[in-house]
Parts: sequence; structure tokens; C-alpha cells
Amino acid sequence: MELKSPAAKALIVLACLVVVLAGIKAASAIMVPFFLSGFIAIACSPLINWATRHRIPKWLSVTLVISLIVVFGFLLAGLVGQSLTEFRLNLPEYRLTLASEFDWVITRLGTMGIALNRELITTHLDPGMAMSLATNFLSGMGGVLSNLFLILLTVIFMLFEADSIPSRLHIALSDPDMKMQHIDRFIKSVNSYLAIKTVVSLATGLVIAIVLYIMNIDHFLLWAVLAFMLNYIPNIGSIIAALPAVLIAFVQYGFASAGLVALTFMLVNTVMGNLIEPRLMGRGMGLSTLVVFLSLIFWGWLLGTVGMLLSVPLTMVVKIALESRAESQWLAVLLSSAGESKARV
Repeated sequence: MELKSPAAKALIVLACLVVVLAGIKAASAIMVPFFLSGFIAIACSPLINWATRHRIPKWLSVTLVISLIVVFGFLLAGLVGQSLTEFRLNLPEYRLTLASEFDWVITRLGTMGIALNRELITTHLDPGMAMSLATNFLSGMGGVLSNLFLILLTVIFMLFEADSIPSRLHIALSDPDMKMQHIDRFIKSVNSYLAIKTVVSLATGLVIAIVLYIMNIDHFLLWAVLAFMLNYIPNIGSIIAALPAVLIAFVQYGFASAGLVALTFMLVNTVMGNLIEPRLMGRGMGLSTLVVFLSLIFWGWLLGTVGMLLSVPLTMVVKIALESRAESQWLAVLLSSAGESKARV
């Protein structure tokens, strides 16, 4: 039976979407490693393509890339794990120091004629909660990476099959003559976005690590890894990543160091996010701040910690897919930032 009513078609599409999302939610234990594997494979594919252009056998290039991931991953996991353990041991002391400093700030504001209810504020605003959230996020990622063997095995198969995926999509969508250009554009755009975002995030984490190390901030590597991961979430991610490092600097050295750390995060993310990243990616890749925030909530609810980390890349995949077809471009415009929407007009 053919449905001619737009409302009926919309209801059927929404019903199918709910069923699909419910299935993903129920199978999150399987879907989370799959999404993470796909993310790693896409981010590593430029290295494989570079090796192919230089006539390096694929089996050798994949082996080298996977070996690099394993060595780098275990080295980073050991260092971060040690820092995370030390931080958890020191967390009660940090929270007590923060609480006393917070009381001092409230007292100083009182002498300036700004009366605040200390009990009410300390009940609903715990400065140490940002530190706990940071460690919980990293612990959640560690739980997902416990399936490291499964993730790496999936990445290996994805890298070996990457060359044949575009042609398979063309054939599956009844396009054996390769005339559907939007499929190629979609695959290229997703690949480019994730690869560039990974490089920029690595650079962000490296700069943060160097600055915090020079300033002798406790657990600097922990905050650098957090900055790397949360850089995939523009605007909001940089704020979340900066909070624990700023609080640690405040506990260690006071307001001046905390302000310097905050300024460092702001400058690094401004340069990376507003100058370098747009220059590499070009126009047409922006999401509105509201969409970024809502995607963080939605994908976090659907996939947990990994969903929060990959919320913007996953939303970008949806946006690129919507842009690839004329009948769905209006939805892509709704997801775009104000500047990009004006550029389209």
C-alpha cells in the first residue's frame, strides 16, 4: 500500500527511527566497541592510503599502524593509569582544600557587601565535583577499552576492507556504474573530518601537556589526555576539560596560576578550533552550539561514555549524510551553525 500523506510518511519514519535507536540501546555492549573501532579505523585510514600510494604492501602498513596503536596505547594507559590512581588517593585532600578556599571567597564577598548563603551554595555547588566527573569519564573509557582485543581485531578487518566499501555501497544501492557522487562525497567527508579532528586533538593535548608540565601542575598527563578526548566536543568539551586542571592549579598555587591555566586552555582551543581546524577542514563542517550540547546528551544516553566522546563525530556523520541528498539538506541546515547557514543562502 502506497502512502501519499506526508504526515503518514513522517510517522512511519519516526517509528522506524525509534525502533532502530531502541535496538542500538539494547545492544550497546556490542555497538559501543563497534563504533569505537570504526572511529579508530577511519582516523587511521589516511596512513594506510599514504602507504598504498608509496607501494607499501597493505598487510605491512596495517601491521605497522596497529603496532603503533598498541605500543602508544599501552604506554599511555600505563602513565594515565598511574596518574589516575594517585589522583584518586589525593582527591579527598583536594576537595577539602577547595572547600576551605571556597569559604574564603564567600567570606571576602561578604565583606564587600555581597551576601551569599554558604550552606545553600555548598549544598548545590561542589567545586570538587568537576574533578570527580573527570576521573569518572576516564574510568568509563578504561572500562570500554577492556575489550581491547575485540576492538583491535575489528579495526584490522575494517582497514583491510576499507578499499572495497565504496564500491560495495554503490552496488548495494543499485549504482553499479558509479554515478552516485554523493556516496563518494559522504565517505570522503567523514574520513576527512575524523582524520583532521584527530590530528588537531592530538596537537591540543600535546600543547596542554607541555604547558602544564612546565607549570608543574599535578597529574598534568591526566588533564592532557582529557583535553585530547574532549576536543572532539567543540566549545563545551574545552570547558569541561579545563575545569579540573584549573581547580588543581588553584589548590596548588592560588588564583594567579589557576588564571594562567584557564588562559592557556582558552588560547590553545581558540587557535586550534578557530584558526587551524577551519583552515584544514574548510567551510561547511560547523554545528550549532545547541546541537553540540543536545548531541552530547543524546549520544551519552544512547552509548554511555563513548557516546559522549563520539557525540560530535557521530552527529557530523548524520549531518554529512543529510547534506548528500537534496531532499534532506534542510535538516542539515537545522544542524548547522549560524555562520554556515548564512553562507549557504
